[in-house]
Amino acid sequence: MSLIAGVTIGERSPGRGTQRYGFRPAWWVPGAHAQTLWGKFFRPSPRLDTIVENWDTPDGDVLQLRRLVASRAHAPRLLLLHGLEGTARSHYVGGFFAEAHRRGWACDLLLFRGCGSAPNQAPRFYHSGETTDLDFVVSRLVRENPMQPLLLAGVSLGGNVLLKWLGERGAELPPTVRGAAAISVPYDLEQGARFIGTGVRRIYDRHFLRTLKAKALAKLDRHPSLFDADALHRAGSVFDFDEAVTAPVHGFADAHDYYSRSSALGWLDRIRLPTLLLSAMDDPFLPRGVLDQVRARAQGTDCLSVEFPAHGGHVGFVGGRWPWRPRYYAEWRACEFLAALL
Repeated sequence: MSLIAGVTIGERSPGRGTQRYGFRPAWWVPGAHAQTLWGKFFRPSPRLDTIVENWDTPDGDVLQLRRLVASRAHAPRLLLLHGLEGTARSHYVGGFFAEAHRRGWACDLLLFRGCGSAPNQAPRFYHSGETTDLDFVVSRLVRENPMQPLLLAGVSLGGNVLLKWLGERGAELPPTVRGAAAISVPYDLEQGARFIGTGVRRIYDRHFLRTLKAKALAKLDRHPSLFDADALHRAGSVFDFDEAVTAPVHGFADAHDYYSRSSALGWLDRIRLPTLLLSAMDDPFLPRGVLDQVRARAQGTDCLSVEFPAHGGHVGFVGGRWPWRPRYYAEWRACEFLAALL
């Protein structure tokens, strides 16, 4: 276990006056792409005292968690799942930790296999439909803290994992699990993968592909027969990567099989936990029509609260009247929704 210490940098929350569907994009962060990229390049990281723990998994591997200790006993605990190739340094991670700290909650970030400080050792990766690690972590948290309310949040890929897991579990959830929030989820993985591979959106596709390839090559050094190296080298998009690596490594017939079995869209009607779905209609990672499908499916259940403002980009939601006083809506809104369930 190691200790990471720092000084808290405060961030402004939207405040009491913000209403449901109340996100208003900052005039100084115009458009979906600016909203999407602002956090990565300009948002300061709120540094808090956290610890890093490594948990042994049932299959002989290791999961890493970044943990913020609550300021009071039996305070609610927030478990956060990050997005594709996310890390503890991802801007929204700092935002969630800061928001949890402000509310006196404990907060844990589950780092998917290979996204922590060291590569995982098992002959597998993480992916958008892999829920066994989440199930393992939730079970341990509930067992170790049987009286503590547990709240769940997932961002992008992590949101897809969260919603799929909730659909798989249905009503079979521990009573201490009170609610969930999913932000900027790629509800239809195949449409999303093909969408970011076109036009100006290819900048995102290439960014993800670069780090995914590097990790896959390192994995191939330890497990030479895990997948076809030539297919990996030919991969020119995230879709190609999933066809060459993700699908064969994890037992799917091909990328289409992986996407169809893993997409959150197919699991929404099975969710029985109060859950916030927060996405922007101009999310550059997903065709607008997918969110229309989500809205239609959510009408059939009282458990899903849909909030799809017109603007906000992908995990952006940057508001505020002036650049020196930004307000980050997504983390605040997710925690506000979850707090109401306590």
